[in-house]
Amino acid sequence: MEKFVETASLAWEWLESIAFCSQTKDPDSEGVTRLCASEEHAAANQKLREWMQQSGMEVRLDNAANLIGRYKSENPNAKTLIFGSHQDTVPNGGKYDGILGVILPLALVHHFHQNQVAFPFHIDVIAFSDEEGTRFQSTLLGSKAISGTFDPSMLEAVDTHGVSMKDALIQFGCQPEKIAQDAYDRDSVLGFLEVHIEQGPQLEQANLPVGVVTAMTGIERHTLSILGKAGHAGTVPMNLRQDALVGAAQIIHMFDQLCKREDDLVGVVGKIANYPNGVNVIPQQTDFTIELRSPNDASRIAAREEMLADINSLMAQYNLQYRHEQTYEQAAVTCSDALSATLAEAIGQAGIEAKHLFSGAGHDGLAVSKLTDIAMLFMRCTDGISHHPDEAILQQDLRAGVEVLNHFCLRMKQQHT
Repeated sequence: MEKFVETASLAWEWLESIAFCSQTKDPDSEGVTRLCASEEHAAANQKLREWMQQSGMEVRLDNAANLIGRYKSENPNAKTLIFGSHQDTVPNGGKYDGILGVILPLALVHHFHQNQVAFPFHIDVIAFSDEEGTRFQSTLLGSKAISGTFDPSMLEAVDTHGVSMKDALIQFGCQPEKIAQDAYDRDSVLGFLEVHIEQGPQLEQANLPVGVVTAMTGIERHTLSILGKAGHAGTVPMNLRQDALVGAAQIIHMFDQLCKREDDLVGVVGKIANYPNGVNVIPQQTDFTIELRSPNDASRIAAREEMLADINSLMAQYNLQYRHEQTYEQAAVTCSDALSATLAEAIGQAGIEAKHLFSGAGHDGLAVSKLTDIAMLFMRCTDGISHHPDEAILQQDLRAGVEVLNHFCLRMKQQHT
């Protein structure tokens, strides 16, 4: 690992530098705010462009505002191994979510260039323009574009200032009408590897710097309105009440217990509103959301069916009516067995236990999986905190990460020579 101390130090320096491409003045206390096709995005791309060129890469901006650096093979007809993640952030986010997956492989390519390491395939490092959807509320713009799944209707989305995605991309120097032409040819791609902070506590609890992601979670969302009857809190007998909030509480408890039964289920009731919300009024209507996640679609669907049956039973028990709507569903994405095995071998070669875990969050790999096989490397983050100014990693983990990526690339070289 000692041979990568300098490479890890360079990655750390670049991460610290690019954090200042932000609407905030102090990324350590205020976090990083960097939105798609913004001035801060342009400043970040300028830094990345310079670092890519210093690393011997050819650089281009595609029409979805992705910045792509290519470390070319001597064979012009070679296939391409893609690394990448997103440059954008949530408001007042951290310094590592997304951008780590651009900087770490870029630092490794810098090492390859300095040591004249050649490959029988091209290596592309992509800084995806927009994964979080903060500006236009439309996620995975960049990764959908390279995967050939971009929906042109996304261009009609507008930000809080009324600027459309289409106009923002044009102002950024792109030609959004040509986004479809920027998709990679699936036959020319070997695979995709995304590096990302874990955004959870498992690696830290296991005292491991990195881990292999097995799948990215499936997600579904529901809205529920529990319909009762308002009345005076002091005069209506308890056994005659139709209390919507009590009914909602029963559902929330049931859902919490359901999710705790299986290791691969997680869920949350994230929003709740109560009407008329008076201190001495029996609640007439309670509206809330339910989100259910699992890397196993069969488990998620079975949990949904059980949840809906229990809701129906509970509402009958409490003499309440309800309205239900499923508002969103995204299937889970399983990482490639072959690429994940190569990644696990690379971790073992670095002298690290190869822990396998699933991602409870979505990533650019969700879209890229429509193009090619994907793998994902998680890196430990302090207290599992992300999307927050306190987001932090250890510099020693950058050394571990870059060594693992190096072994991964060399193993891929052996497999494709």
